[in-house]
Amino acid sequence: MPELSQIQKDFRSAMAHLPAAVNVITTDGPYGRVGITVSAVCSVTDSPPTVLVCVNQSSAAHDIFNSNGEICINVLSGEHEELARHFSGATKVPMEERFGWDIWEENSGSVPVLRDALVKIVGRISDRSVQGSHSVIFVRVERIEVQGERDSLVYFKRQFHRLSVTPELVTV
Repeated sequence: MPELSQIQKDFRSAMAHLPAAVNVITTDGPYGRVGITVSAVCSVTDSPPTVLVCVNQSSAAHDIFNSNGEICINVLSGEHEELARHFSGATKVPMEERFGWDIWEENSGSVPVLRDALVKIVGRISDRSVQGSHSVIFVRVERIEVQGERDSLVYFKRQFHRLSVTPELVTV
């Protein structure tokens, strides 16, 4: 791999200071069942409801997501750090085993949906754009479920952190 330029090093350092929600993106279909941990998820518009997900083109899952066409964005809650590590590949647990755990909804349709995800967003890929090493995948949202007031898992300074819900202030 070629050595990084100074601007690339500075960019990576700057992005490490940008806290981001941690998500496991999943798909299943004729091209396979895969999931990866990503922090590059962003809302695009509510007319029609659309989000974007950035996926490295060198990821083994990249072409499977594009070929299957339907994905679930499972927004992780605070207690999901170990799951995030599994789907980032850090633990070397095989993909098949990850989907064998009793954490997935039984009747979720054609994509794996994490039963206790903070937020579940299911949709179809509507467009793609290549930007350098990554594909920006636009997902037209078909179904959303929010699981309530729980802690969130964020990635900041190259580490996972639990972001706690602040109790609402009570006025007397």
